Amino acid sequence: MFQLGKTIVSEDILEKEFVCNLSACHGACCVDGDAGAPLSQEETAILEEIFPKVKPFLRKEGIEAIEAQGTWVKGTDGDLETPLIDNKDCAYVIFDGKTALCGIEQAYNQGIVDWKKPVSCHLYPIRVKDFTEFAAVNYDKWDICDDACSLGKELEVPVYKFVKEALIRRFGEDWYLELELVAQEWKKVKSK
Repeated sequence: MFQLGKTIVSEDILEKEFVCNLSACHGACCVDGDAGAPLSQEETAILEEIFPKVKPFLRKEGIEAIEAQGTWVKGTDGDLETPLIDNKDCAYVIFDGKTALCGIEQAYNQGIVDWKKPVSCHLYPIRVKDFTEFAAVNYDKWDICDDACSLGKELEVPVYKFVKEALIRRFGEDWYLELELVAQEWKKVKSK
């Protein structure tokens, strides 16, 4: 672990390699698990605002789940998250064949909304836990992503580079530039 500004960062994001491999996992992270995507308070307001524009991109089951539960919910642990369809799929998930995709991201890609998707989804496999004085930035190892780990290793892409855009979105460009400097130093030390 190392400190970077007001974050405590796991060295795993420098050491582990990762590139999403949708052809292998089919977007399992959007349909597996026991909770929706983590949300910030600000993101709940965004979801409420954009839902009418995103709604045409969603599946009937997703729309029904959102209309019944709301555009966001409080999970069993009290955290804010996206609602689920029958305690499985994220309510915002859509399918291209058998591959799960984000309906919000599809609306974003078509220029309908200017918000890509929850930052927790954009950051994955990194998970951020906010505390009073700092945020913990950790690599989340999930077996459904084994193919992404293999592809990342093959392509030699460390986690922090794979999620560069999302890290900048969450912490800012200056933070990311500092992270790159730490990564360069870390690599020098590891190669000795």
